[in-house]
Amino acid sequence: MDGFVVEDVVQRAGYSRRTFANHFSCKEEAVVMAGEHFHRMDEYFEMISNLPEDTTPLEVMYQFIKMQLTEEVLRRIHQILELSKSYPSLMPHTLTLLNRLQNGAKMMLSELFGDRYPAGYNHFLAGAVCAAIIPMLDGSVHVQLPGLSSEEKEESISFDEYIDSMFKYLRDGF
Repeated sequence: MDGFVVEDVVQRAGYSRRTFANHFSCKEEAVVMAGEHFHRMDEYFEMISNLPEDTTPLEVMYQFIKMQLTEEVLRRIHQILELSKSYPSLMPHTLTLLNRLQNGAKMMLSELFGDRYPAGYNHFLAGAVCAAIIPMLDGSVHVQLPGLSSEEKEESISFDEYIDSMFKYLRDGF
């Protein structure tokens, strides 16, 4: 990422170089990690605590995706993936971000469901959901993301249609 240096980043963010260095190894990592953003977690955990006892990990993931993939988060991650296409030096950090999001989902499921499901179940579920979301965010599947202008293509579907379709396949099989 030519054209700016760490000093530009810390001045714009309002941090010292030391604070920056304590959190990020380089400017590329700082740019990408701006996409790691979970919000409304208290609201989410309250919703989870009110779900029936027989709620499945799949339903929890569905609710998590619907609450967390807001217009702002979708826009931010989409921008990072687009930047990664132009700046290959971002790619390792982008993959780290996606891996952290997947591991966060897996850990959340493990905490909620413990050993009620076979070993590996939460890992496979989190991986399947993340793998289905990435093509939507990187533009390889034509989905109209909320808040992003998109070229109207006949094969484009809405974000909600895509998410509902994805979870239907996960519930019913392929």
